[in-house]
Amino acid sequence: QVQLVESGGGLVQAGGSLRLSCAASGRTFSTYRIGWFRQAPGKQRESVTAINWSGGSTYYADSVKGRFTISRDSASNTVYLQMNSLKPEDTAVYYCAAKSISTMNYDYWGQGTQVTVSS
Repeated sequence: QVQLVESGGGLVQAGGSLRLSCAASGRTFSTYRIGWFRQAPGKQRESVTAINWSGGSTYYADSVKGRFTISRDSASNTVYLQMNSLKPEDTAVYYCAAKSISTMNYDYWGQGTQVTVSS
């Protein structure tokens, strides 16, 4: 079955950087879209960024444009989220998720990785 495993979270000072990884397995993802979501305490989960596995069609939330970059490595079946110029408001649990590009909802979710940005 599909498995998504996030890693790379941690504690960083404001202005710092982190790179999250999402290792995907269990099927061929060529017709899938991979997204990163985050959920802060007491807040709803929000979409951060997404990319089609075949490349292109990237999306970024306004709050992260110019600071976060999504990319994927087909050879290792890994999607990355490079986060620069981090702010305390970026503090959240970050999840990667996968869905077929022909469906609306994300069907597969990772367990999440905590990102904490101190001021």
